[in-house]
Amino acid sequence: MTTTKKAPASTTAKPAVKPAVKPVTSPAATKKTTVARSARTPTATTSRPAKAAAVSQPLSPDAVMKIMALSKSSDSIELKLTVPLAEQQATVKRLKLDPVEAQPRQAFFFDTPDLKLFKAGLVVRARRIQGGRADTVIKLRPINPDDLQQDLRRSASFKVEVDLMPGGFVCSGSFKGACTGRDVLDATEGKTSLSSLFSKGQRAFFEAHAPAGIKLDDLVVLGPTFLLKAKHQPKDFPRAITVEMWLYPDGARILEVSTKCLPAETFQAVAEFKAYLLQCGIAVSESQETKTKTTLEYYSRQLKKA
Repeated sequence: MTTTKKAPASTTAKPAVKPAVKPVTSPAATKKTTVARSARTPTATTSRPAKAAAVSQPLSPDAVMKIMALSKSSDSIELKLTVPLAEQQATVKRLKLDPVEAQPRQAFFFDTPDLKLFKAGLVVRARRIQGGRADTVIKLRPINPDDLQQDLRRSASFKVEVDLMPGGFVCSGSFKGACTGRDVLDATEGKTSLSSLFSKGQRAFFEAHAPAGIKLDDLVVLGPTFLLKAKHQPKDFPRAITVEMWLYPDGARILEVSTKCLPAETFQAVAEFKAYLLQCGIAVSESQETKTKTTLEYYSRQLKKA
C-alpha cells in the first residue's frame, strides 16, 4: 500500500474565507483567499451500493450567460464526465480504447492535513510522467479572468480554463511548471524542500493566495495516486478524447472522460460531446466525482487514521 509522507510541520494561522479575488504575482502582496465552489463529492469507495443516476438537466439561462462571459476571457474549455464504477469497464470498450496504449503517471498533491488550501480554492500538485519527466501546477479556483493582472495573463506558464461537467462549471487559473521525475521523488521523500519543485513565479502565486501563515514547505504529501491516461481520436467525433483512470490504494477508482475545445466552440462542443457519449451508450448524469476533491479527501482521511 502506498504510504503518505509528511513534510516538516509548522504552526499555521486560521485562514480568512473570502470571495474570489484578483490574483497577483508579488510575494509581498496582501494575502487573499477564495472559497472553492465545487459540488459536494461522494467519497471514492468500492462498496458503495449502485444507485440510479440523475439524468443531467439543461443549463439554466443564468448559467449559460455566466459560461459565455467566462469563455470570452479563457484560453480553453474542458468538458468532463466521470463514469460510475459499475459502468467503467463497459465505457472503455464502447470508446474503443486500447488499454495497452495508456500512459502511467503518479500524482502527488500537497496541502495541510485538514485541507486548508483546498478549502481556500488553492490546489498544489506535482505529477511524474513516464520517461523521467514531471510537471507541477498551482491552481486557483474559482476566478474571474477579467480580474487577473496583465503580466500574469501574458505569462506562457499561466492558463485560464473553464471546466464544464454535468450539473456545474468552474473557471480556474493554473500556473504550470516543469521538473524531472527525480526532483519529485526527492522532494516527496524529504531529501529536498517541496518549494524547490516550483518556479519563482509559482512560489509568488502561491504566497499571494495561500491562507495566512501557510508556506509551501509546511505542506504534507498527499499521495501518490497511480493513474493511467490515454488519448484517443474517434472516427466519428471531431475532437480528441482523453480518458484517465485514477487508482486508489484501497481498490477504489475514478474514470474520467474529457475533451477540449476553443472558447468560441463551447456550446457546439457540448452538444457534440453529449451526442457522442449517448451514441456510445454512456449515460450523462449529474452524479459526478471530481478527481482532485476525491483524492485530497481520501488521503486526508488516511492521515487521520495514522
